[in-house]
Amino acid sequence: MAAHNELGEMGESIAAKYLQENQYTILAQNYRCEKAEIDIICLKANEIVFVEVKTRSSSYYDAPSAAVDAKKEELLKQAALYFIEERQIIAEPRFDIISIIIENNKMEMEHIEDAFWG
Repeated sequence: MAAHNELGEMGESIAAKYLQENQYTILAQNYRCEKAEIDIICLKANEIVFVEVKTRSSSYYDAPSAAVDAKKEELLKQAALYFIEERQIIAEPRFDIISIIIENNKMEMEHIEDAFWG
C-alpha cells in the first residue's frame, strides 16, 4: 500500500476514535456512492454528520481542510443524499471536516463543524 494511503487510513482511524470519544455514533466508514466516498458517517443528537477526513504529513502547504473544494463538496452532498434516502434517515444533515497533520511524531487535529452547507 502506498504511504499516502496508509497515512489516510491512519487519519481516518484517529478521527473515528475522536468522534466516538465525543459521543458520536458511527454508522458507516468509507461509504461509496458512484464517484464519491464519505469517510465517516455518524449521528450526534438530532444530526447526521458526514465527515471528510484530510490527513497530511506536513504543515508546509495549506491546511488539509483546504483540499475540500467546491467539486468535492458537491460529490459529498450527492453521496449524503443517497445515504439518507437509502437508510430513510430523518435527521438534520451536517458536513464536517477533520483536518489532521502528523509530522515528526506529533499530531495536530482540527474539527471543523458545519464546514459547508448541505
